[in-house]
Amino acid sequence: MNESSSTIDKLPILLATTNPAKEQTFRRLVEGLPLSPMTPAQLGLEVASEEEGETHESIARTKAELWSQAGSMLAIASDGGLVLPALGGRWESRYTHRFAGPAADDAERLARLLELMQPFQGTEREASWREAVAIAYCGRILVSWELIGATGLIADSPGDQYETPGFWAFSVWYFPRFGKTYPQLTPEERESLDDHWTRLRQLVQRYFRSHFVTPQAS
Repeated sequence: MNESSSTIDKLPILLATTNPAKEQTFRRLVEGLPLSPMTPAQLGLEVASEEEGETHESIARTKAELWSQAGSMLAIASDGGLVLPALGGRWESRYTHRFAGPAADDAERLARLLELMQPFQGTEREASWREAVAIAYCGRILVSWELIGATGLIADSPGDQYETPGFWAFSVWYFPRFGKTYPQLTPEERESLDDHWTRLRQLVQRYFRSHFVTPQAS
């Protein structure tokens, strides 16, 4: 991509996910930019992507490459997971979605996570979130990032806050400073915690505002 800046008409960008919660998150990442968000369903696209890679960033990059190639357009993709130091080698953030088995639903994943954390108390229940975002055009990576967000605790139970389909783990990611789980936090509270999605939005916005020109396929 040419690194010079220019003003252009809106270009379509594929929100490379079939997860409604993540779709809304992607929309917030690109909100206000000269982009027109599109979904796989709108374009009739399907991509079979094995979520394998050494890092979240490498997985996000593969997703972005595949979806952008399938749609012959810009695409934004991500990959992330819980970081749980107390579990040591028994936990790998890259497998957050699959750790309870490939057929498990969100309720089963949540129950299994709470079972794993049951022996731990206080700061032993600390948890953070690692997230990577990648942007590609026609199968070519333009930029990617990976970072780790705020540190909270895994609550003993989801209480009344199991309201985040697709981001099930957030319903028990608790921040004592505010007495709230992640879904309850206001945008200002998330920003004060060095929130991963807040920082990623800043990076995405800065990238497009600094380098956004009509991309040319190589």
